[in-house]
Amino acid sequence: MRSDTYLPHDLLWGLNPEQLPAQAPAWVAEALDQGQPVVLRRAPASAEQLPVGVRGALREQRFATLMLRARVERRVCPEALVDSPLAVRDWPALRALRQVRPLLDASGLAWGVSGSAGFELATGLPTLHAQSDLDLILRTPHVLSRHEAAALLQQLDNPFCRVDLQLQTPLGAVALAEWAGQAQRVLLKADSGARLVADPWSLQEQAA
Repeated sequence: MRSDTYLPHDLLWGLNPEQLPAQAPAWVAEALDQGQPVVLRRAPASAEQLPVGVRGALREQRFATLMLRARVERRVCPEALVDSPLAVRDWPALRALRQVRPLLDASGLAWGVSGSAGFELATGLPTLHAQSDLDLILRTPHVLSRHEAAALLQQLDNPFCRVDLQLQTPLGAVALAEWAGQAQRVLLKADSGARLVADPWSLQEQAA
């Protein structure tokens, strides 16, 4: 399967243990043997290789590696997980998802589920627990004002769990909670690395 539109947080199937580097821990091969997908960590810098992460059963089990684009057999993006039939499961994070969905749908922007909730919705594997946060992404191709960000952050407050929403700008990702705050500069996670910026949508600032 080829695609020119791979984006961070996409889940990809097709990596197998034989393609892992020699230093990969044993749990990485075990996870792949179970048919688990890997997650795209950032936009691909190479036409042939994708920077991906493998997750294990424990929170600290995360392994970064590369996957050949030609090996991808299936791709699921975070936006597709909003309609997963597994969203009815009775975890606090999924109750929160059901509560905030109408708000995000009404924004008119593309959004999706990432993190542990996204992984469970995509695979059915039990990755959520009672203390899990709800990780979301919101595609923001145009500037979202700090006033709008603060209002959205307040609206995402719910009685079930913490919502960690990442704004995906054309230049990288920034936490909604940071952009809604008072700090003059916020952490932008770009393909070239993380940096503090005043405007996560500014090409001029990115080039500086």
